Parts: sequence; structure tokens; C-alpha cells
Amino acid sequence: MTRIERPDASNLEDEWLEADAYGGFASGTVGTMRTRRYQALLLAATQPPAGRVVLVNGIEAWLELDDRRLPLTMQRYAPDVLYPDASPSLLSFDTEPWPTWRYRIDADTVIVAEVFVAKESRETVLRWRLEGASTAAKLDVRPLLSGRDYHALHHENPNFSFDATLEGERVQWQPYGDLPAICATSNGAYEHAPDWYRNFCYVRERERGLDFTEDLATPGFFTFDFARGDAVMILHAHAGREKPFEDSAIAHASHLASRETQRRASFGSRLARSADAYVVNRNVGRTIIAGFPWFTDWGRDTFISMRGLLLACGRHQEAESILLEWADTISEGMVPNRFPDSGGLPEYNAVDASLWFIVAVQDFLATGYAHAATTSRLQRAADAILQGYSSGTRFNIAADTDGLLRAGTPGVQLTWMDAKAGDWVVTPRIGKPVEVQALWINALSIASAWNPHWQTLRDRALRSFAARFVDPDTRTLFDVVDADHEPGKVDRSIRPNQIFALGGLPFPLVDGDIAHAVVAQVETQLLTPLGLRTLAPSDPAYKPHYAGGVLERDGAYHQGTVWPWLIGPFVEAWVRVHGAAGARERFLAPLYAHLDRFGLDHISEVADGDAPHAPGGTPFQAWSLAELLRIEKLLGAQ
Repeated sequence: MTRIERPDASNLEDEWLEADAYGGFASGTVGTMRTRRYQALLLAATQPPAGRVVLVNGIEAWLELDDRRLPLTMQRYAPDVLYPDASPSLLSFDTEPWPTWRYRIDADTVIVAEVFVAKESRETVLRWRLEGASTAAKLDVRPLLSGRDYHALHHENPNFSFDATLEGERVQWQPYGDLPAICATSNGAYEHAPDWYRNFCYVRERERGLDFTEDLATPGFFTFDFARGDAVMILHAHAGREKPFEDSAIAHASHLASRETQRRASFGSRLARSADAYVVNRNVGRTIIAGFPWFTDWGRDTFISMRGLLLACGRHQEAESILLEWADTISEGMVPNRFPDSGGLPEYNAVDASLWFIVAVQDFLATGYAHAATTSRLQRAADAILQGYSSGTRFNIAADTDGLLRAGTPGVQLTWMDAKAGDWVVTPRIGKPVEVQALWINALSIASAWNPHWQTLRDRALRSFAARFVDPDTRTLFDVVDADHEPGKVDRSIRPNQIFALGGLPFPLVDGDIAHAVVAQVETQLLTPLGLRTLAPSDPAYKPHYAGGVLERDGAYHQGTVWPWLIGPFVEAWVRVHGAAGARERFLAPLYAHLDRFGLDHISEVADGDAPHAPGGTPFQAWSLAELLRIEKLLGAQ
């Protein structure tokens, strides 16, 4: 895991993540200052994995020792004031076994601060201990509260309730009546002292062109005396059903730490342990969070990600649960691409999500884990998708007379290149996109193994693909044919989507000189250390940086921005052409280095198209990590 000695300005804003099993999480930075509205110590999912609310944004912690008052946390206030500055005493930060800070107090004394989330019980545990000669020290901890949707910001208002209920070691607040209560159980002494801390500044939000200041309420503070032992605080959201634990705060924290240590040690690798963050509960089954901090579960992301996060890690039972639950959502041959955060009807707005479902079914059945009933249900689900697609369904999705799959209506984004700002669909790709055909033909090939009905359509589509997608000038593949549903119109944009005809899917569609040409073009024009660009720099529409406000970022999202998850299909295609020798060192080493930056132990969603390829988007992205896991397993089998 990540260890940072003497953190400085280059890494103080790198981020850590502690996820629970329901879509909630705690997150923050190496330097402890919050840089995003989403960073919090207690962020709970009230409708798992959605309905997320921020309850405890952070703390302010000070050590009292020999008439000195030393900060252990930092805050940033608008316009850009860092106070207090705890960095001079910060010796190290470590994510093993969970986020841990070490501060030098004097020549003989170090204080260790820890944060972890108990995955199943959803409790956030804060612990502090002294190491060294000095024990005559006290710790003051002031919780900073809000009570808001995790996408929103909080401001001083008269409706916030500071009332506190004390019972033994437990203090409870309920700032707003329609939200869960906040429980803090500790071995410290609580003093009620309501106040507001105003004008916190979140620099990542400011960079994204969004509102970036917030006011937080503090109902009081806790004082801990280290002469009596370690300091402990346990935070959890109380919805009125949970019973308080019966042992002391110290004993309960120790029990949770022991259980979490064993659970985390059970994962076979750093990547497998990080992968566990994305696997959470939904309804009676399981699902996969697309990314932290702002995504929930999306269909496309789920089926792409499960191949690495679950199947490559041997988590077959969870893969089965997810596939069976999604199988029950099929409507008109489509699985949903998204469940709204606030509930309501699922959104059926992706052409590829249903096809990725069939690919995930193939990979799952290939493990040999499924029993006959599961196999039958999943095969019926795949047949229902292909029947819907072949006869026609939403958004002009249908098999055309050439056997290829057409899709698209104006104003709707259906492929994975789905950026939309207002009414502007940045990359509409209406017609017959190349990766959709690769998925379609793979899905037909997969289903033909149990239902020969699909063989004829598969053969026709494969012949049409070979005849219609190869650019005669370059021997590479067009990005879209019959673009905008105009027969014969092609989109020659150099994008990574053509790589799926050779890598990332069970059955390659091209070989020989075409395969070599595709890999060569992608490698020379799109490959970066962190993944593939979404558009060649030679294209007039290329955007070198993913930055600015919403419009600027959406406009760059698939117009040159790098996506790390695409390294998976590229490496698989490269290996099919050149062999596996040297692939790991050449293509995966930069991603392993990236695990130690930005989102620690994870891989970011995107990066700039131009060097030095600064990471952006979500710092913790499921399919980015999943494809690294999948390719590691593939290379290990070579």
C-alpha cells in the first residue's frame, strides 16, 4: 500500500478512501484539509447505495502538551488561507492497514492518528495514541457537522439544531429532523459549545467551476487525557433502529480494528483489496459502484468492472448475485444504464450496457461456478437482449439488413462516449459505432453456443463488418459507418473504439495486416502512460486538457482526454499481435506508479491528453482498477 515519508506540497492533497458495504464512505487528503465537497468522515447511503448524505465533514484536532498547542489537522478557508498548518510536524502518511498519520511532537514523542471504516457496520473509527516518553498530553477534538446531500453545500442557517443527547460515552446530535442522527461514542469528555465555522474552501470544486465554499456547525468538543490511554471516537449514522453497543468505546474500537485487520489481510494483493471498495449492497443482492466520490452503480460500468474486480479475484458468488439481479431488470431487450440517486425508474439509455452484460455472463459461465438454474436464467436473459436488439427497441436500436447494429436518435448519448452538456451531445456517434459492432458480434457468438438461432445473424454481421469497417487507405477501422443513419457515410476520427475489434472481448474480429495496422495506429497516436486518448492530437477537435467548468470538461471528456480503463483492451490487442513478452513492464508499470498518487491505491477516471497527463475526474474509478486486474490475470496466464 502507499507510504509517504515527509509529505509536502506535492502530495498533501492526494486522497484516501475508506468505503463501507452500502455505498457510504469516508475520504480525505494526506494533509487532512478537505479539497472536495465529497470528503467527509461520515457520509452515509440512506438508500443503499444511493441517497448519500454528509453528516460529519471533518474534525479540528489539537494536542495540548507542556503549555504548547499543536495542530493535528488543517483547514482551508476562502479565498485560500490554510490554518492551522500541521505539515511541519507531519512525519509520514500510510494507507496500511488504513489511513495513518504520524506527527513529531518533540524529540521523544510521536502521536499516531488513524481513521478506518468498519465495512459491514458502517462505523468510522478515529484513534490517536502517543508513542515515546511524554504522556502528560491532552487532545481536543471538535467535530464539524452539516447534514446535506453529498452533491450540495451547507451554509449557516437558523434551522440547524445543535441539541445534544448524552448517555454514558455516547453523544448524539440530529441537525435536521429528516436525516439520520449522528452518534459519537468516545472515551473523552464532551463539552457542549455550539458555534459555526465559516467559509471553508474546496479547491477541487473551484477548479471544476462549481460553488466551493461551505459553513459547518460544531456543537462542542471532546477532550482526551493520554495519561489514561489512547483516545478513541466512533462515528455512525443512527436511523432509530440500531442498538448502541454495550462495551466501552476503547473495547469496541479494538474489536472493529481486529475484525477489519483480518478482513483486509484476506485479500491476495493490493489491487484486490482496493477492488473491494467498489463492491457494495443493493436491495437483496450486490452491485458495483462506478467510482468514488460521486458515482453510484451504472450498468455499463458494472459489467465491464466485474470482469476484473470480481471474476479475476475469484469472487464468483458476488458476480452471480449481481448478474442475476440485473437480469431481472431487462426491458424491451435492454438493461438499465443507471438508477437515479434519488430513486425512481431506472434509465434505459445505453446501446452497449446490455451487450457488456452478455460478455460478463460469458466470462462468469466460463469459470464453471454457475449451477444449472443460474446458467439457464442468464442464458435466457442474454437471449431476451438479443431478441430485443434484433427486432428493434428504444432509440432506433435494431439489427439492420446488413446484420450490423444501428443505434441513435438526436439529443441522446448511447455509447460509452456519453458526455452531454445541456442539449449538446458532444460525441453523438449515431449510426453503427465500431465498438458496438464488436460487442454485438461477440454477443451473438456467445449466445450461439447454446442457441444456434443466432449463428446466421452473427455470420452476416461478421461479413458486413469486414466489408464495411476497414479503411482502404490505412487498413485501420472507421469509428462509425452509416453515420447519422446516412448509408455509406463514415466517421474517420482516430479514436480508441476500434481496439475492441481486437482486444477486450472474447472473440477478435480482425487479424493479419488489419490487426497490425489497428494496434500500430492506436499505439502511435493514442497511447499514453496512463491509458488511451479518446481522440488523436492531429484532429482539429482534440482537447489537450480536461479542466475548467462543466462545459469545458464535458467538451474534452471524449475529445482527447485519456481513459486508463482502455489500457486493458489495448494490452490484450497488443499481446494478440506481438506476444506477451515485455507487455507488463512496458504498459502496466506507469499504472502501478499511479497507485501512489492522486487517489491512493486506486486509479483515476481520466487524465489530460497532453503530457504530463495530469489525472482528473474521480480519483477512485472502478473500471480503471478492474482492467488492470483483468490484464494482470491475462498476462499471468500467458
